[in-house]
Amino acid sequence: MTTESTSTAATRATRAIRPPAPVPRRRLARSAPRRLRPAAEGPFAAALVAADCAAVLPAATALAPGQRSAALLLQLTVAVVALHARAGLYRPSALGSVRAAAHATLADEVPAVAARLAFLWCAAAALLAARSPDLALAPGALAAAYTLHLASALALRGAVHLRRRRTARDQPGAALVVGAAPAAQRLAALLHQHPEYGVRPVGLVTPADEPDIPPPAGQAPAVPALPVLSSPEDVGRAVIQNGVRDALFVSGADGAPRPDHVALLRRHGCATWLVGGPARVEGRSAPMGRHLWGYSFRLLEPAPEAGGGRAAKRALDVVGAVLLLVAAAPVLLLCAAAVRLADGPGVLFRQERVGEGGRLFTLLKFRTLRPADEREAATRWSVAHDERLGAVGAFLRRTSLDELPQLWNVLRGDMSLVGPRPERPYFVERFSRLHPDYAARHRMPAGLTGLAQVHGLRGDTSIEDRCRFDNHYIDHWSLRQDVRILLRTAAALFRPAGS
Repeated sequence: MTTESTSTAATRATRAIRPPAPVPRRRLARSAPRRLRPAAEGPFAAALVAADCAAVLPAATALAPGQRSAALLLQLTVAVVALHARAGLYRPSALGSVRAAAHATLADEVPAVAARLAFLWCAAAALLAARSPDLALAPGALAAAYTLHLASALALRGAVHLRRRRTARDQPGAALVVGAAPAAQRLAALLHQHPEYGVRPVGLVTPADEPDIPPPAGQAPAVPALPVLSSPEDVGRAVIQNGVRDALFVSGADGAPRPDHVALLRRHGCATWLVGGPARVEGRSAPMGRHLWGYSFRLLEPAPEAGGGRAAKRALDVVGAVLLLVAAAPVLLLCAAAVRLADGPGVLFRQERVGEGGRLFTLLKFRTLRPADEREAATRWSVAHDERLGAVGAFLRRTSLDELPQLWNVLRGDMSLVGPRPERPYFVERFSRLHPDYAARHRMPAGLTGLAQVHGLRGDTSIEDRCRFDNHYIDHWSLRQDVRILLRTAAALFRPAGS
């Protein structure tokens, strides 16, 4: 496990430098503001599954008591969920941060849901008649059960979709619009006029050599003025400050976005989309309803958070955090008691850190000393040799036991067991200016430990080296690599180096 200390050293040879001047607390809040949280895909999919499970209950009222068996209803429910999952009816919206895109409506699902339920009820009736001819479903009962099941399924799924669309309108996902100025401005204005797509443009990424083209004379802009981002530093800062997940590329004359822009935004963890390009790719065409107000769109690169890998990582985090919290419960109690006896009330130390996508969260640690004020806590990076550090605090920091409460952060979803160590907003802003790739560390959840830490890059070590290790870990992530890092971290606890 690691410590909270960091350094602004660019290399190992330049570790000791003068701390930066403190800044007012107001600036800390602006450096990495809380982004609006769009509706998550997991709860949406879970709500649809729950709707499909509950929809079978009204159908049971159309069956006779002997036909109304729990086994039959359970088999129907499992089959419905399995077929819907195979058909992709529980997948998130087409755009990564467009949680309620207008094409994801109930009307698109009606034919598929009706056909599957018809097939499953006919199959269930046939099996029931084969096993118990005296319990065979009459045509009227079969039709009534199917109708009730379909009506309840559509009503419940419709309620879930409606809730999702309202959430997306109220909490849109931040996105960057990339392309030539006139076309990018038009797309940004369109998304501003149609909030039902759940996209909030926060900046325009245009070529650095392209002149700024104002709107025609006498015509008021249709969208509030957006910052024009022409340098990689501007783009990285916008991604962190706004929690950007998606970049919408406006199709140019040749239909191909600039490779350097795609690489830059993908480096920062954004899913990249081509808007207005050809809808047919490799012989396949997108569904008719999949569009942004008439503009077709398709994924250029897979979203970095999509797929089973993220689910497997989260499962490892939850299982690991629960097991470690249970196993370490006696140690946690002893540490808490020692801190309470040595330092008085206030066992836990809470501090704002920057996590995935620039989102702020409250990190937990055992208190090792009391900072003079909030400014010191936010802007002083190392307290390893502070004279206020008592015996208990020094021991907790040397053994990294002060980090144990962060297992609760992992269980809450603020952090992962393995990932880049989170930093305070003040230093995130500073390091992002000093090191071009620092902002790209926020493509993944912050970690309790990481590849940099198991290579000795902890405490007062080079930020440039740690940044390089963190991005290498993200670019080559695997579940097996996470397990190896956890094992190496556990081994390092028996030879603590301190902070």
